[in-house]
Amino acid sequence: MRKRWIGWSIFILIVLFIGLYLVLKDSILSINRSRKVMAFLRHPEDYGEVILPACSRCEEVPFILPTEGMIGFIWDDSFRPGHHHTGIDIFSGQEVGTTAVYAAYDGYLARQMDWKSSLIIRIPSDPLQPDRQIWTYYTHLADPFGDSLIVADFPPGTSEVFVTAGTLLGYQGNYSGVYGKPTGVHLHFSIVKDDGKGQFLNELEIRNTLDPSPYFGLSLNANENPDHIPVCNQP
Repeated sequence: MRKRWIGWSIFILIVLFIGLYLVLKDSILSINRSRKVMAFLRHPEDYGEVILPACSRCEEVPFILPTEGMIGFIWDDSFRPGHHHTGIDIFSGQEVGTTAVYAAYDGYLARQMDWKSSLIIRIPSDPLQPDRQIWTYYTHLADPFGDSLIVADFPPGTSEVFVTAGTLLGYQGNYSGVYGKPTGVHLHFSIVKDDGKGQFLNELEIRNTLDPSPYFGLSLNANENPDHIPVCNQP
């Protein structure tokens, strides 16, 4: 009986360990990338090899890079259990309001009335799947106090303004959405699905977003790239 009890105890511990690992593994794998981001933010001058220029392309792909910097966090990264990052975070390593942000692809720009730091661009025909509409979302374009860094051409309430790839949209900021509690200076960019009725879905849920890898020709999916900083011609 004692041997059977010990055997069951070991089995239960193994199951619990596997379950805990499955819950935490994404967060654990993101730790290395988080360390690299923190090191970059402390000394960006030492990491020139991972800084990608704005408006560049790595391959013959649809999107240009919307801003200059290091792509620190990617699609489906996890910062805590249950969390799934819905896009990419590009860190310039520069001060608030100095690094320009550009449209990654042609489309129709909108800015809701209460958006201090965000813009969204409707792309009627997805360049990789022309029968569907997609949206590109840009955020953190404001200072720590919510003062917008979006250019004056796109005030709150802007709707259906056509912009071409490379159009200046604003500048990288660090507004977190909470007054006076900044995040690191960066651009968060995501590709959002359409609801089928001409509106964008909730960008905060990863199921409503697309893996940006094929649009940029970079390894931007954390399931395939668990800890490396994406650069061009990465194996």
